[in-house]
Amino acid sequence: MKIIDEGAALPAIDLATPDGGRINLGDYVGKPFVLYFYPKDDTSGCTREAQDFSRLLPEFRALGADVLGVSRDTPIKHQKFIAKYDLTVPLATDDTDAAMQAFGVWVEKKLYGKTYMGIDRATFLFDANGILARSWRKARVPGHVVDVLEAVRALA
Repeated sequence: MKIIDEGAALPAIDLATPDGGRINLGDYVGKPFVLYFYPKDDTSGCTREAQDFSRLLPEFRALGADVLGVSRDTPIKHQKFIAKYDLTVPLATDDTDAAMQAFGVWVEKKLYGKTYMGIDRATFLFDANGILARSWRKARVPGHVVDVLEAVRALA
């Protein structure tokens, strides 16, 4: 599968929601859409990123944009993560790995000399037509959500 680059269309991929339902990325076409991938619920960087998106979610929505965070964590783990930190940013589970493969965020990583597969932190901004306008690969958490919000403002 070809990895999505800027100018590509948002793929219609199903994801699991924390409430046990399903959503399709294609349903987000029609307004600006921020899709972010993160490695794991309840780790320091991922928690901070989810808190930042939650804190600024009203500003994203005021610009007409939706935001969705995606990891491989189970819907039940997402429920606990949302409750523990009172998160408002919607989260979903890529239970088929289809989104991670399409966006090229399922990669080989190294930590303390060990190699393993994991999710690269990355964010993708789609315009209202569902076309990828901007991407941030290997994103660093401090200041990242503000950068994404500014990019959404620039789309408007």
